[in-house]
Amino acid sequence: MIRTILMLSFWAVVLPIAALIFFPWVFITGDIRPLYRVGMWGAWTGVRLAGVRVKTLGLDELDRTRTYIFMSNHVSNIDPPILIPLIPGRTSVLVKQELFSYPILGTAMRMASLVPVDRGNRDAGIAAVRAAEEVVKQGIHMTIYVEGHRSFDGKLLPFKKGPFYLAEQCGVPVVPVTIVGTHYVMPKKRFSIKPGLVTLLFHKPIEPAEFGGREELTEKVRALINSGLPEEYQS
Repeated sequence: MIRTILMLSFWAVVLPIAALIFFPWVFITGDIRPLYRVGMWGAWTGVRLAGVRVKTLGLDELDRTRTYIFMSNHVSNIDPPILIPLIPGRTSVLVKQELFSYPILGTAMRMASLVPVDRGNRDAGIAAVRAAEEVVKQGIHMTIYVEGHRSFDGKLLPFKKGPFYLAEQCGVPVVPVTIVGTHYVMPKKRFSIKPGLVTLLFHKPIEPAEFGGREELTEKVRALINSGLPEEYQS
């Protein structure tokens, strides 16, 4: 619990200071990169203060000159501040629409080209996919938790259809990502964080020529993510 409070306190101090310093810079220059880098540093530092150690596999094999759609499993609230700072370059994500109403956070997310999504509204979901497509066309990665919700038991939930429609429309490689360990570090419905090791496995990119249809791509991504899970969590 102490480490969790330390992480949250760190974020509570860093976010307003970063906003005070870098928001004017973004408004004047239109350059979001310094604010983005500070945000990623803050997220990563907070995770480390909580006692979470991170191991990556396959990340160094990605071509940093290309744009990717990263598709990951999702079991914990700690997943985003672990995964997002590791994505090479700059990435956007799909974010719950209500978070955009928070004054500082919402402004920062809009500046960073994050995409709001209303999970309970089908038409809004389609609009979110179209907005994400425009972001990818700018050369910004998109990182998506393809289950749409966190898993209670660490096993994969059914995948949403939108990410695969997006991949088909954009024609960029898809990188399946398996996150292992956050189910132990911070399971769903638990506030405190346990110190521990989290492993992120970046699978070999699936090239657009290898997609097949959307259903075939869905099965390929699911099989790869599932293969990286511990045996007791595989389905």
